[in-house]
Amino acid sequence: MLKLTPLLLAMVYGYVMFRFSAWRSARELDAKSTALAAPSLVPLLDQLAAALEVARIKVHVYEVPQINGLATHDGRIFITRGFLDRHVKGEVSAEELTSVIAHELGHVALGHAKTRMNDFFGQNAMRSVLAMVLNRYTFGFGGWVADRIMSLHRAGLSRADEFEADEYAAALLTKAGIGTAPLTSLFEKLEHWSAETSQPVPAWFMSHPKPGDRIKAIQKLEKRWAKASDR
Repeated sequence: MLKLTPLLLAMVYGYVMFRFSAWRSARELDAKSTALAAPSLVPLLDQLAAALEVARIKVHVYEVPQINGLATHDGRIFITRGFLDRHVKGEVSAEELTSVIAHELGHVALGHAKTRMNDFFGQNAMRSVLAMVLNRYTFGFGGWVADRIMSLHRAGLSRADEFEADEYAAALLTKAGIGTAPLTSLFEKLEHWSAETSQPVPAWFMSHPKPGDRIKAIQKLEKRWAKASDR
């Protein structure tokens, strides 16, 4: 029993951190979000809704300056104020912003947000166990090494989710009659903005795939669809 105590404590710690993170995220979003009110997006969102055979797609604006979109484990879709401001300034088209929403709908439909929240519990427990084991051999650096290992693991899972959500978005945008061009043109813009504002980051530490890789994946997908339609 004594040998199991550290593992049990790690699992309890992981669960507590999971619950706290979920509560903090929900509280933050509730406090800093408003309903999306952008007339330019209404007809495009109606096209997505028709393609999905639902009455309406509800989107919230997360009032932060960063450029991002997100989906929560309870199925809510958010775009950031920073993204919406780019649209208002004419730097992002209505179709491109709609492609972001389609991507986030993919995360919801594929269960990514819920899965990642559930994984958070196990990952925290795993991190604690790794730190305890590694501290015996790394002279107090076990926590740092465990953090790096879990960061790599989370980044890999996140990148896989992004590619899957891109594929869902490409299919949905095509079905809705919008097409994939806005999705790929947005990735080109994101790559340009990233080059202007960010320091280079090793690909394996990035939570999102490189925009160029995402564009190539969509192009391959379109070629596969074209071949299938020719048969």
